[in-house]
Amino acid sequence: MTDSKYFTTTKKGEIFELKAELNSDKKEKKKEAVKKVIASMTVGKDVSALFPDVVNCMQTDNLELKKLVYLYLMNYAKSQPDMAIMAVNTFVKDCEDPNPLIRALAVRTMGCIRVDKITEYLCEPLRKCLKDEDPYVRKTAAVCVAKLHDINAQLVEDQGFLDTLKDLISDSNPMVVANAVAALSEIAESHPSSNLLDLNPQSINKLLTALNECTEWGQIFILDCLANYMPKDDREAQSICERVTPRLSHANSAVVLSAVKVLMKFMEMLSKDLDYYGTLLKKLAPPLVTLLSAEPELQYVALRNINLIVQKRPEILKHEMKVFFVKYNDPIYVKLEKLDIMIRLASQANIAQVLAELKEYATEVDVDFVRKAVRAIGRCAIKVEQSAERCVSTLLDLIQTKVNYVVQEAIVVIKDIFRKYPNKYESVIATLCENLDSLDEPEARAAMIWIVGEYAERIDNADELLESFLEGFHDESTQVQLQLLTAIVKLFLKKPTETQELVQQVLSLATQDSDNPDLRDRGYIYWRLLSTDPVAAKEVVLAEKPLISEETDLIEPTLLDELICYIGTLASVYHKPPSAFVEGGRGVVHKSLPPRTASSESAESPETAPTGAPPGEQPDVIPAQGDLLGDLLNLDLGPPVSGPPLATSSVQMGAVDLLGGGLDSLMGDEPEGIGGTNFVAPPTAAVPANLGAPIGSGLSDLFDLTSGVGTLSGSYVAPKAVWLPAMKAKGLEISGTFTRQVGSISMDLQLTNKALQVMTDFAIQFNRNSFGLAPAAPLQVHAPLSPNQTVEISLPLSTVGSVMKMEPLNNLQVAVKNNIDVFYFSTLYPLHILFVEDGKMDRQMFLATWKDIPNENEAQFQIRDCPLNAEAASSKLQSSNIFTVAKRNVEGQDMLYQSLKLTNGIWVLAELRIQPGNPSCTDLELSLKCRAPEVSQHVYQAYETILKN
Repeated sequence: MTDSKYFTTTKKGEIFELKAELNSDKKEKKKEAVKKVIASMTVGKDVSALFPDVVNCMQTDNLELKKLVYLYLMNYAKSQPDMAIMAVNTFVKDCEDPNPLIRALAVRTMGCIRVDKITEYLCEPLRKCLKDEDPYVRKTAAVCVAKLHDINAQLVEDQGFLDTLKDLISDSNPMVVANAVAALSEIAESHPSSNLLDLNPQSINKLLTALNECTEWGQIFILDCLANYMPKDDREAQSICERVTPRLSHANSAVVLSAVKVLMKFMEMLSKDLDYYGTLLKKLAPPLVTLLSAEPELQYVALRNINLIVQKRPEILKHEMKVFFVKYNDPIYVKLEKLDIMIRLASQANIAQVLAELKEYATEVDVDFVRKAVRAIGRCAIKVEQSAERCVSTLLDLIQTKVNYVVQEAIVVIKDIFRKYPNKYESVIATLCENLDSLDEPEARAAMIWIVGEYAERIDNADELLESFLEGFHDESTQVQLQLLTAIVKLFLKKPTETQELVQQVLSLATQDSDNPDLRDRGYIYWRLLSTDPVAAKEVVLAEKPLISEETDLIEPTLLDELICYIGTLASVYHKPPSAFVEGGRGVVHKSLPPRTASSESAESPETAPTGAPPGEQPDVIPAQGDLLGDLLNLDLGPPVSGPPLATSSVQMGAVDLLGGGLDSLMGDEPEGIGGTNFVAPPTAAVPANLGAPIGSGLSDLFDLTSGVGTLSGSYVAPKAVWLPAMKAKGLEISGTFTRQVGSISMDLQLTNKALQVMTDFAIQFNRNSFGLAPAAPLQVHAPLSPNQTVEISLPLSTVGSVMKMEPLNNLQVAVKNNIDVFYFSTLYPLHILFVEDGKMDRQMFLATWKDIPNENEAQFQIRDCPLNAEAASSKLQSSNIFTVAKRNVEGQDMLYQSLKLTNGIWVLAELRIQPGNPSCTDLELSLKCRAPEVSQHVYQAYETILKN
């Protein structure tokens, strides 16, 4: 009979019976009883009452019984720590047993018992096992060190186990080497600053020798360890690559991906002129292709990794297009991923194949897949110029199918094709206009409106088409409303006599009947432009648009380099660095590829430069938005060199410099309208009163900020608060505040000794926090702190410490040590200490960035009871590095447009509304826009603190 019988019993009073059986003299009966106990434990019954009886059964030569008892012990030792000590003697004895299996079993169980009281008793047996003659015992002991380090790191360091572990890297047995590497990697991960895996050419040679002989998981540990090594020159990199290459033919996909990671990393150091470089590229393709014959889940992981590899080195898979063709039975997630890679690999050589394939996909039944396929056809047209005509005719064929979602998707991509190749394919507009009535998705409607507005002079009934959209103006989405406003203004500038009524209608809908500030502002700008300077309006609205770049979805280069270092891990599937999704105690170290050697050229070879772009010119990359953690905590990416990216989409280009320039002469006499018709000016209440300043005076020099760098006066400093009361810290009271002066941050502390003994040996440490705040120098209390004595200290801080997202974002956890004890407290730092001195944005950049940040990232706040005028508010804020970019007056309200930058490169844009001269209304309205919306609440609190103090 099998062991399943132990799980079928449901007797009552069982514990008592088991107790009797466990104490039986017969070995067989004892074994049966322990099996029953383990079965009960497995199904969730509490059998902890039998602890002493089960532990008594440890004294046996029977290996099976011993294993069962150890299993029980691991489960219940934590809840019965005092009883568990009874087992220590047996462990010590078992560690000297002649049978290596029993020695290894004892050391493995010791590592799994997470009880502090026991750990110190286990050091001696563990030391013996690490030097055991049997490799099986040594490899088990190596893993045990990592487990013990997790429970009590200090003990492991004091006992010298880490040095023993390092010695095991030179062990003669490959499995011992692999386990030693795995244990050291595990420990190094939780202590990023410790240089445990101090690799040198000799140890690397030993690892490579062990690589050929250990198990697949051992190989993965060794390969991951190799990936963290930095070869001293390209010759060493090549020799490592040569010895790792055979792993590419391994049956386990994890080994293959780990080997690919090592090769991708070290290829950076190889010159492209080397014959070996070309050979290596050829060798990398087959294993990646083989991964695609696995089950779908593995395929998906492989495809996500291949996506990164193709972005870094498209030449590896440029001849392998066919393996990425979609099979009918692929799950949707595999299909979409394959499609993405097909577009990345599309080139002049294979475009005919790709298009035929995509056209086939567009007739599938899966709606999501069809949409993506239609979009892919458009992306191919933009990427490979020679194929554009073929792509357009394919799209027209698809529009003829009259399938609603296919038509809508096709119109969206044709708009992009028009943007890339102006005045080439406009003959298809008539076909597009026939499908106007079937469009119900905002993106498709907006695209169609853009096409009608952009080519209004070629469409006879453009005014009727746009008027049909205007009927339900308020029911449309913002995207469509903005596009419609711009399109009708374009139409008016092209055909002024026929469309004056239409443009009046849309402007009054946008400015008077709309609640959306973006729409209202754009309406006012167009209205004023048209009523004061039609020629300028024409230059602005009908300006030539920049061509769109073909690869807007490439991963940002520094992030891509980091993700290449994480091939084969979760980060390569999410396409996010580990810091974006790993929470908790583990230190996440930012990795990067080794620097290229002098002999190697740019990362992209001429033959693989994107078609349409001259060699050496990299496509613009638009980083993904809305990824707060990736954005906020990814300090390696550094602040943007030239400010945020300028928007180039048609929506933004329609707008004019909101904060000056073209609006400067608004208050002059009203010129004649276009084509002799008089254009009605907007309602006078809405005309800004202070925009008549001559260019070069006023706005740019409003607060003498032309240098773009703040004044040297320090930012607002909050009064000191008690952070650690004396009763919680054995008589030590700590008060403090944070300051920022001339670009340096400090923590101003006041230490008071309220105890009866002298305090000495002070030290301070911060936990990881959202912005990497860390002490830049030790805490120096020069003389001993006597009872009732107080000392003031200013501790300089840096922002280059370890980063971890805190809740709330500005939480700082601090540990202070002295000769009495270690004390912990947490405090909230005001965000304005992180506002840097070069946070003033240029006005054009401000406007483009405001438009570029999605509306859902905008946050509105009210600052109550703050009776300040614009000048006072502006100078207060400037002293804390919040810079006024421009100021204007709308309907009697002063509007300040402001920018600030945080130490980790995040920009925050603000619009502050003030009602001057109205004593009854002292509330200020603040709108904040930022790519990391989580910081907005804290920026608002900083505004409130600065303005009210």
